[in-house]
Amino acid sequence: MASCSRAQVISLYRMLMKESKQFPSYNYRTYALRRVKDGFRENLHVDNPKTLDVLLNQARENLALIKRQVSIGHLYSAQKTIVEKEPHL
Repeated sequence: MASCSRAQVISLYRMLMKESKQFPSYNYRTYALRRVKDGFRENLHVDNPKTLDVLLNQARENLALIKRQVSIGHLYSAQKTIVEKEPHL
């Protein structure tokens, strides 16, 4: 695979964040968002094109996994946690 540009990396990051926000469960949603942010921060200074390609392929696989899990999560309803409930005024 050809070396990816900065714009492609940012686009992949945005897709991962957007899809992670679709989790119906608060716990899964916050976990996925945190993992995406931490993963990209951890590998911020990777310069080796081969390593970058491997990391981007893993991120694409994770995006597909998140999409599947979000779809499955929407099939089953769950009670909202206390954190998600709107306050009574």
